[in-house]
Amino acid sequence: MTRSRAQDPNVCGVTAAIAVIDGKWKTALLWMLESGPRRPGELRRGLPGLSEKVLTQALREMEGDGLVHREVFDERPPKTEYSLTPFGRELSEALAPLSDWGHRRLELLAESHPVAS
Repeated sequence: MTRSRAQDPNVCGVTAAIAVIDGKWKTALLWMLESGPRRPGELRRGLPGLSEKVLTQALREMEGDGLVHREVFDERPPKTEYSLTPFGRELSEALAPLSDWGHRRLELLAESHPVAS
């Protein structure tokens, strides 16, 4: 899905919302930021496999979409923290029922395909 779909007024609202969270890491970043501000290193450690480049790109896109606030502290060494904006928190709350549905689906899959031990 293209990023421009997130700003196209002629698309379905669900499509516009999914365009904002599209990608492998954005929903996980939203989830981590729900508990409060985090430094980039904390985010990377919490998401093994996430490279610094991809983290930076995702956070910049999320900041551009108004979901994340970036704060740079004037100290040595420089310190940066990311937190959810009210708009980002609203999106996170809107995704909670979808998350619940996903967990129920995973439980059903586990029941219908038990892992052999």
